[in-house]
Amino acid sequence: MDVMEDSFDPCFGEGWTAPQCAGLLPMAGVWLTIARIDADVVGFALGRIVMDEAELLLLAVKQQWQRHGIGQKLLDSFVEDAARRGARKLHLEVREGNHAVSLYKRAGFSGVGRRKAYYSGRDGQTFDALTLARPC
Repeated sequence: MDVMEDSFDPCFGEGWTAPQCAGLLPMAGVWLTIARIDADVVGFALGRIVMDEAELLLLAVKQQWQRHGIGQKLLDSFVEDAARRGARKLHLEVREGNHAVSLYKRAGFSGVGRRKAYYSGRDGQTFDALTLARPC
């Protein structure tokens, strides 16, 4: 949760709560990859596979470690793990304007949909979610 709290600015409404994460982790097809530097957890990726489709549910890197290649390594690991688990298609949702959109596009993800006002931030602000996908 330290990574989640550090990575996602609450003004955008993207972060998950501890109960949401804890409820998802024991479900079939869900896996978590953790990035560490020495003993410090600096990032994670949470994925889920159903049939032949894998979804990147969350990817987070502590702010001080963003733009150091950790997100790329976590994304690469997600893609490799999904393929190993039998995925043929990958997808994710991300807030429009999130700097991670460029990371996903460089990795071959492209837009396939938009959810208007999906994220609820502070003071009633809303933000669209972009749905991105690519073959595995």
